[in-house]
Amino acid sequence: QVRLVESGGGDVPAGGSLRLSCVAGGNVFSTNDMGWYRQDPGKSRELVAGISKEGIPKYQDSAKGRFTISKDSAGNAAYLQMDNLRLEDTGLYYCHIEPPLPKSMILFGSWGQGTQVTVSS
Repeated sequence: QVRLVESGGGDVPAGGSLRLSCVAGGNVFSTNDMGWYRQDPGKSRELVAGISKEGIPKYQDSAKGRFTISKDSAGNAAYLQMDNLRLEDTGLYYCHIEPPLPKSMILFGSWGQGTQVTVSS
């Protein structure tokens, strides 16, 4: 069974950079679109950046020009390079596999556990 594991979050001053990683136990990023979502307290998760299984990226307007989404050629890992971070980028960032859910992920589901990003002034 495949699970998504995020890492790379942390505390960073405004203007700084972080690189988030999402590692899967299989090549699910080659078979499915995926996205990085941010959740603020009391709010629903929102898409920050996504990449199709063909490798086509898309970004939330606030992320354009600052964030870069990518994945490795094997489809085992995905990344979110975040530059020029702002206070409003603070949140819990989740890696997510877009439907249809591969059978290999039924046990653990389509979301990782999240990694916290805190941007301070």
